[in-house]
Amino acid sequence: MKSEPAWLDVRLAETQPDLLAAQRLRYRVFVGELGADGPLVDHDAQLERDEFDPIVDHLVLVDTRRDPAAGNHVVGVYRLLRGDAAERFGRFYCDDEYDLTPLRGSGRRLVELGRSCVDPAYRGGSGMFMLWNALADYVLDNGIEIMFGVASFHGTDIEALAPALSWLHHHHLAPPELRPTARPPNAQTMDLIPADRLDRRAAMTAMPALIKAYLRLGGVVGQDAWVDHAFNTTDVFLLMDTAAMSERHRKFYQDRWQGA
Repeated sequence: MKSEPAWLDVRLAETQPDLLAAQRLRYRVFVGELGADGPLVDHDAQLERDEFDPIVDHLVLVDTRRDPAAGNHVVGVYRLLRGDAAERFGRFYCDDEYDLTPLRGSGRRLVELGRSCVDPAYRGGSGMFMLWNALADYVLDNGIEIMFGVASFHGTDIEALAPALSWLHHHHLAPPELRPTARPPNAQTMDLIPADRLDRRAAMTAMPALIKAYLRLGGVVGQDAWVDHAFNTTDVFLLMDTAAMSERHRKFYQDRWQGA
């Protein structure tokens, strides 16, 4: 395994410049690249933000060669909302899209992952690995038992996404006792192509890399997708029950994401 670049660092956001740089990166990716929008997006300042930002932990990938005063030193970000913080706030981000009753009733320690993105110049290298490595430490430090969040397909053309969505439905549904369900009116069935007519290669080719990474770690999905017209995405609910991971997945998680 290649060593991590000495000029990259991962930490929880510590300052207002860290938060602003994270929101600026999110703007470049979600608004600039993917065409997203929202009521709190600041187009003048080029900041993608919402009401959850003040209560979450922002795990940021920082290029230490860049001056924080320039506002572009954050080159990767993960937004983390622990169950206790969500309870105080009144909801998770995913509550607008999915009925989380099964997870709330599980009695398990939860964390919601969101707004994951990496600057285009840093994709394909060790940056995402470093973020996952730090995420693993965060999960262990906080005794997290279930990680979850929505992961997105770009666009809302369901016909084009049908092979990938159908593969998730037929092969990766979460167990019923933990399975959230998409809320109407934006709920979209993923049971679009019969299992015996699916082409695995076509399905996986259309699958975003982040979703494939979760699946390799034993991740499973909720019932139905949710079409997000504001963000120009089709969202699927992903969760990972760390206690139920097989030994094979557990070893993969430890070796690859904790740097063992």
